[in-house]
Amino acid sequence: MTDPSTRPDHRHHNVAKTYGRKTRALRGIAMQVHRGEIFGLLGPNGAGKSTLVKILMTVIRPTSCEGRVLGRPVGHKPTLARIGYLPEQHRFPEYLTARQALEFFGALSGVERAVRRRRSGQMLDVVGLSRAADARVRTFSKGMRQRLGVAQALFHEPDLILLDEPTDGVDPEGRREIRAVLQEQKRLGRAVMINSHLLSELEMVCDRAAILVNGSVWGQGTLDELTAYDLRYEVAVATPGAPLDDPAPALATRLTTSGIAATAVRRGVVSLATGNPADVQPVIDAARQAGLLVSAVTPLRPSLEDLFMKAVADGRSGAPVAGRAA
Repeated sequence: MTDPSTRPDHRHHNVAKTYGRKTRALRGIAMQVHRGEIFGLLGPNGAGKSTLVKILMTVIRPTSCEGRVLGRPVGHKPTLARIGYLPEQHRFPEYLTARQALEFFGALSGVERAVRRRRSGQMLDVVGLSRAADARVRTFSKGMRQRLGVAQALFHEPDLILLDEPTDGVDPEGRREIRAVLQEQKRLGRAVMINSHLLSELEMVCDRAAILVNGSVWGQGTLDELTAYDLRYEVAVATPGAPLDDPAPALATRLTTSGIAATAVRRGVVSLATGNPADVQPVIDAARQAGLLVSAVTPLRPSLEDLFMKAVADGRSGAPVAGRAA
């Protein structure tokens, strides 16, 4: 097993896919996913996310592709047995029970019969379906089917896990359980790659992410790296004994006499365009010298949703990549 701090275990370069003569679904994707991490794949509809995953799974042929998956060239058939895959809008035979469905797909993945029987109950318990183990899939809600799909993808203990919208239709409790399952896969040293539109979910679980726009990688890295372009601090102040009074004039005067340039001073709040806490200390000192109370100091950064919307806007305008490509 490779140390993820030294080199990526899954590296893809120049992944391109063109349909017909003009439709370019992917325009030369370069991406790295390490073992022992959860990697998010983001992008608007039509950005090429599912196309990329299908190329890695050899469901469709790329126009060009250079890279490795689990140490083997992309498309190496035996390597597919070491990958767990949950496609979007997956289907199970409706007449099977949950237990039978897992054992069936486990057999397709080469898991021995005795192991299948033992592991089916374990995996159903992991995804919260133990009470429905002997219920037919046809009776399952969408959320239950997603849970079963996650169990199927993990059943043969793969080294790489590719999940396409794994929490779509799952209730909040179920999403929390699935997050815990994915964190455990990470702890075991496996690589998890998630394609999802639920940005708040990805923000809670992903170590790194790549944003695809118009078939290209807009940015790739940790959330801190991708949001470094707009780090801010806000310092909230108040007038002692007179909370309704606007402290902004007194603070603005003190900041000016102290030679401090704040990006904005509005009612009760100083906004600083910096991610360095040392830059905030003079503002706090100035507020106290002005006889004001400092009620809060808040570090701010763009959310994953903010980052997503910026990427989409840049893609529409043809602006260059703003996020960090790692």
